[in-house]
Amino acid sequence: MSENTVPASVAMLKVLENWGVDHLYGYPGGSFNSTMAALADEKDRLKYVQIRHEQVGAMAASADAKLTGKIGVAFGSAGPGATNLLTGLYDAREDHAPVLALVGQTGTGVMNTHFFQEFNEDPIFEDVSVYCRTVMTAQSLPHVVDQAIREAYEHKGVAVVIIPNDLGYEQIPDLPYGSHGSSDIKEAPKVEPTAAEIEEFLDMVQKAKRPVFHVGRGIEDGGDAIIELSKKLQIPIVMTGLAKGHIDESYEGNLGMSNRAAHKAADEIMASADLLITIGADFPFADLIYQTHQFKFIQVDNNRVELGRHHDLDLGIWADATAFVRAALAKAEQVPARPFMQAAIADNKNWREYMLAKEEDQTAPIKPAAIYKQINRIAEKDAVFSIDVGDNIINAFRHLHVSKDQKMVISALFASMGTGLPGALAAKMSYPDRQAIQVAGDGAFSMIMQDLITEKKYQLPIINVITSNTTLNFIKSEQDDVPMHHSGIQLADQNFAKIADGMGVEGIEIRDPADLRAAFDRAVEVTKAGRPFLIDVKISDERTLPVEELQLQQEGDHFVESVNPSYNANLDLEQPKNLRDFLDDYGGQSLKTLPEFFEEYGVKL
Repeated sequence: MSENTVPASVAMLKVLENWGVDHLYGYPGGSFNSTMAALADEKDRLKYVQIRHEQVGAMAASADAKLTGKIGVAFGSAGPGATNLLTGLYDAREDHAPVLALVGQTGTGVMNTHFFQEFNEDPIFEDVSVYCRTVMTAQSLPHVVDQAIREAYEHKGVAVVIIPNDLGYEQIPDLPYGSHGSSDIKEAPKVEPTAAEIEEFLDMVQKAKRPVFHVGRGIEDGGDAIIELSKKLQIPIVMTGLAKGHIDESYEGNLGMSNRAAHKAADEIMASADLLITIGADFPFADLIYQTHQFKFIQVDNNRVELGRHHDLDLGIWADATAFVRAALAKAEQVPARPFMQAAIADNKNWREYMLAKEEDQTAPIKPAAIYKQINRIAEKDAVFSIDVGDNIINAFRHLHVSKDQKMVISALFASMGTGLPGALAAKMSYPDRQAIQVAGDGAFSMIMQDLITEKKYQLPIINVITSNTTLNFIKSEQDDVPMHHSGIQLADQNFAKIADGMGVEGIEIRDPADLRAAFDRAVEVTKAGRPFLIDVKISDERTLPVEELQLQQEGDHFVESVNPSYNANLDLEQPKNLRDFLDDYGGQSLKTLPEFFEEYGVKL
């Protein structure tokens, strides 16, 4: 037993350091002062990032974990400080990000007396966490935190440790309490598919006429391999949003994303598939998209719990996504040119030409696609993008170029607004030498814009792009297709550039498309000098082409494409007369329908 002692809170922080944590986010409160005292003692080894709202801290910790795979850490004091953490923690839970939340509690001497800001915090955090404990003794504090980190990594989720304030001050033996060791950094064994599973997969592909890959983030570093398999078996690729950046989007057989934040070709091809092969995909809209028509279903996932969750299985394969793809490549023979694949590529090329035209559009008011053209132009080869929830998800999925050397972070399954700025904070804290660009709508940014001052305080050179149209446009589009009047979606206008200036952050407001290039050049200049910059772009509130409203139905030996009858059901809108009018309303005169491509390439049903 060591004769030296240390405050329990310091011993706890040394556990974090032992696990490789070098920064954490939070906001002080009286019930967390023992840990604040320890942070002052450990300031040379552990950076405390003072955010202005605990939600931002939890969101940033979640983004840290998503970007790096390492545990993110945030804290809040008892009462409102604790409850403010929840939105960010739920974001981590839904996207399977390892996060540790340290939560303050009143001292043990006044617990259970209805003391100021005291409440039973355990049930509040039970649902969001994979591990939740209230510390009972000072000496157990570092042990509990050490175990919490292990649980967060093991279950890819949130671990919560509730700390009565007085326990952190108590002296305990100065011992190495952390259990982190070399075994913790070993790569976990990959689950390999069997030879029989590969044979059955290839047999089902051979019998199919219209097979489609639906690939998720589980593909990890196997993007080049899935492209090679796509070419070999003549199967087009559709991605989930989280796979963006893992698979080269310049590949002609990569059709992009499906559903609402989608590419037209991807939605159409998915709707025509007679065999759908999902690989490492956690797709939150599967229960809708996978039920549009009948098809054979193959699912590959390294988590057996996921198999069959969203569709009846014809073949379920428990395997690592990339291991499966490489095993399939080794056994597969080259398939002759498949008309279905040729039609998919032609459909994709047609859609890409349409998207490029949107990016080149210089008419006022500014179109969102023109903004992404500038982001693509100035983005460095290892840039980190943080995209907030709303229409920017649709536009980023369509127009943002993300290479395998770059990173993109979003709130995917929880889809919480206000995650753009916290994600950018995480990008600069985890990768200080890489360019960080966040894009947020005016609705989302308004929720957390107080933490622009955090960028200023720590001189974080982040490019903040705010797309402002005084409308909750993502919700407006949903209301477009419901028999109601538009309601509650209009926002009061704000000059975000002036707000930024009041915080000491240089900003510029842009209304003319001709001014975009110079604004982004200035953003690069300022951030290279080590300061944050904000561009407030006043954009159009026009709806982008809602490809999810396209419907494909088989009639006899051919497909018929139409517009969902619920499209523009809003009482304030008019419905198009036909599919051609629908496409033309969005400047899609050049767009062709999938049945046209099927006829052109002789696709037989």
